[in-house]
Amino acid sequence: MKILHLDSNHPLLIAQLNKLGFTNDEDYTSTKSEIAAKIHSYDGFIIRSRFKIDKPFLDNAKNLKFIGRVGAGLENIDCDYAKKKNITLIAAPEGNRNAVGEHSLGMLLALFNKMIKADAEVRQGKWLREENRGIELDGKTIGLIGYGNMGKSFAKKLRGFDVDVLCYDLKPNVGDENSTQVTLKELQERCDVLSLHTPETALTKNMINKSFINRFKKDFWLINTARGSAVVTKDLVAALKSGKILGAGLDVLEYEKSSFENLFTDHNLPEAFQFLIESENVLLSPHVAGWTVESKAKLAQTIVEKINVNFKI
Repeated sequence: MKILHLDSNHPLLIAQLNKLGFTNDEDYTSTKSEIAAKIHSYDGFIIRSRFKIDKPFLDNAKNLKFIGRVGAGLENIDCDYAKKKNITLIAAPEGNRNAVGEHSLGMLLALFNKMIKADAEVRQGKWLREENRGIELDGKTIGLIGYGNMGKSFAKKLRGFDVDVLCYDLKPNVGDENSTQVTLKELQERCDVLSLHTPETALTKNMINKSFINRFKKDFWLINTARGSAVVTKDLVAALKSGKILGAGLDVLEYEKSSFENLFTDHNLPEAFQFLIESENVLLSPHVAGWTVESKAKLAQTIVEKINVNFKI
């Protein structure tokens, strides 16, 4: 079986697939149309987020048996059409779930303790202790929307704190010893912190908007390590200004290009984003919650194992 690799990944991916008997070709520079012209020669390809895998591209992939995405989600692939063509879709959420859980916790603790603000001030020779008095996580209620690999990982990290963890998910009976599944209404009535762990779907796009935010009984903190499209930034900014949202940790932004490699599609800086970068109660990172030294290897290993299970030579 021939596999085409469209993005560079951990070297173990190709090394182990070679040992398993697969033929591996690499093409990290050709255009989408150039790839489409030769994709019919391959049984599978592996991608991160280089470009969209749409219907015309899949129609060219006449011999394709699988697509492996070295990441958690499959939103850059027309999954319904791929399944109609009997193409197996392979993702690797198990590979970076621990990284996402740790990053979510790190963001939350940094916000609660004003770590970024305090660090910047000390570097400027300012010693402002009262102004940097933090708050403790103990006693808070943490609400998670989405309780799959990422949500479960964050809930597990929270076990060492005296907190209540609630989760809301479309799937029934996903709660466990680390989180109690509740209705969305109950979550909005009780939580002090909201953390998003959802894929990008029609239901989650623009989910965190003015109406959604205002249904929360308490003022709350927001953590988003999922997808930027879930949050309407201008509504987030309005809530930060009013104090309805007390602070936000954002690893993802709605302005990202689909490749995740660049922030903006042009050079215009959105007004809402300008507010975020100037806010002391907002913490930003460049879509790296699942991007650790360890997760790079684990993501690749997960893809190898799933290909081997489904297409063992």
